[in-house]
Amino acid sequence: MIIIGFESSCDETGVAAVCTESGLLSHALHSQIAMHREYGGVVPELASRDHIRRVAPLTREVLSRAGLGMDDLGAVAYTAGPGLAGALLVGASFASAFAWARGVPAIPIHHLEGHLLSPLLADPAPAFPFVALLVSGGHTQLMRVDGVGRYELLGETLDDAAGEAFDKSAKLMGLGYPGGPELSRLAERGDPRAQALPRPMLHSGDLDFSFSGLKTAVLTRMKAIESAGGGAPDPGAVADLAAATEAAIIDVLAAKSLAALRQTGLSRLVVAGGVGANRPLRRRLMDAMPALGGEVFFPPLELCTDNGAMIAWAAAQRVRTGLADLSVHEGSFAVHPRWDLRAVCAP
Repeated sequence: MIIIGFESSCDETGVAAVCTESGLLSHALHSQIAMHREYGGVVPELASRDHIRRVAPLTREVLSRAGLGMDDLGAVAYTAGPGLAGALLVGASFASAFAWARGVPAIPIHHLEGHLLSPLLADPAPAFPFVALLVSGGHTQLMRVDGVGRYELLGETLDDAAGEAFDKSAKLMGLGYPGGPELSRLAERGDPRAQALPRPMLHSGDLDFSFSGLKTAVLTRMKAIESAGGGAPDPGAVADLAAATEAAIIDVLAAKSLAALRQTGLSRLVVAGGVGANRPLRRRLMDAMPALGGEVFFPPLELCTDNGAMIAWAAAQRVRTGLADLSVHEGSFAVHPRWDLRAVCAP
C-alpha cells in the first residue's frame, strides 16, 4: 500500500509518500524559520496560514517526484497531535478531505510516534526492542519500545525539554532564532570548561530530566559576562558559555540514556527528534556504545526535525501490524493539541 502523509504540528509543513513494503518514495518540506525569525519565535496564527499556502503545492511535488497519481494512493496519514491547534487543523482537514475525495482511509498519527519510529527509515534500522530517547523542542522522554504501539515511559522532563533549554539559553545570550542551532554553532568556538554549569538531576537515581535550573544558571553567568564588559559582553566569553551549556545538556542526556540501557538490559538505543541532529550528542553516544556492547541509531539528519516522512512511515507501520483503522470516514476528524503517547499504545 502507498500512503501519503502530512505533518503540520508547528512551523514546518511536511508531505511524504511511502510504500508499506519498500519504504520512503519521496518527501518535501517547507520550513517557516525565516518567517518566524522576525518575531523571535513561532507565531501560531502565521504558522497556520502558511501551512494553508504550502500543503497543496508540496503534495503535487511529492506525487510528481515519486511518479504517482491519485489512484495509486491507498491511504492518507496526518499528524493529529500534539501541537498547535490551528496548525494541526490545517493538516488534518486537508488530509481528511483528500482521503474522503479519493475514497481511502485517513489515519491519524501521534507526532511523537512519528519521531519514535523514524529511525526505522535509516540503514541499518534498529530491531525491536530498544530504548528511545525522544528529544526535541517540546519533549524529552526515554521510552522502552517493544514494537509498534508497544511503548513504556521510563522517564521524562519535569520542566523544560532539552530543546527548550537550548533555545531559551540562546535567547539569553542574544542569539538569533532558532536558538538551538545558533547556540551549537557558537559552541564550536568556545571552551566548555571555562564556565561551570550544573547538570540537573544527573545523579537523581531515576530516568527523569530537569533543565530549568540550567537555564537559571545561564542567566546568572550571562549577567556576569555583561557586567564585566560594561554592557558589551565579550564574544569569547559568550562562546565559552554556549559551549558549557551544550556540554551540560549533552552530559545529562547521555548519562540518562546509558542508564536506561543498563536498567532495561537492552543493547539498542534510538535517538529521535530535532535535538537528535546535534553532532556532539551523536558523537558522545556513539563513543559510549562499545563499552556497553550496544548500538545507537539515529534517523537521517534530514528527518530529525518535523517531517511528513515520519508520519507516513508511522502510518505504514500501523497498517502492517494491524493497528490502523482502515475504514473510510465521510469527513470526520479530530485533533489533539495535548495528547499522551500512551493513548495510542496497542491494547
